[in-house]
Amino acid sequence: MTHLDCYVDLVSPYVWLALRGLPRIDAAAGAPVRLVPVLFAGLLNAHGNLGPAEVPAKRRYVFRDVMREAARRGLPFAGPPGHPFNPLTALRMCTALTDDAARRALALELAAACWERGEDIGDAAVLVRLADGIGLDGAALLAAAGTVEVKRQLMDATAQAVADGVFGVPTYRLQDGGELFWGGDRLNALLWRLGGNAIDEAALEAFLAREPLAERRRQG
Repeated sequence: MTHLDCYVDLVSPYVWLALRGLPRIDAAAGAPVRLVPVLFAGLLNAHGNLGPAEVPAKRRYVFRDVMREAARRGLPFAGPPGHPFNPLTALRMCTALTDDAARRALALELAAACWERGEDIGDAAVLVRLADGIGLDGAALLAAAGTVEVKRQLMDATAQAVADGVFGVPTYRLQDGGELFWGGDRLNALLWRLGGNAIDEAALEAFLAREPLAERRRQG
């Protein structure tokens, strides 16, 4: 049995696709993947990166790629009313759920509503309705999302993710050892690792210790 965390922010369409693929990872790991909501914008800020939506060429590529992958899997794609949108309340509602199964159920429902049905999960009323629809207390979750405690928990989870080397979503992390797998397209690499395979860690560290032979000149 291998325990895995998956860092998610529902603003990413790749998180939606990753959530749809979790049962396959659960089966390979022998245990359910634990979802950890984090703020993607916080990860970007911490590492000095731009989001895909902030680079026009990348934005066009990403959504073509997402629609192509959705079509390949037979998933409907509608997309939110506008993108990017503010995912904070949705993430805080997920964070407020301490039961892993309930958190996962809500995250999947919100992702499906956003990316498959075109609903605005930046709207509090929509979030309450969706939570109620899967048997949760939407009003109570919305109230919890506004508390200092839950806001702090999301901030702390994001800061811990940064400390653990996470820079994007979705990212899978082995709880034992902390090895990271970034992106839904790393699923086969993750399954390979769960099958008992591994790289030579000493060789990796030796390579990373080499001095660079050139550096890119940065503007500004």
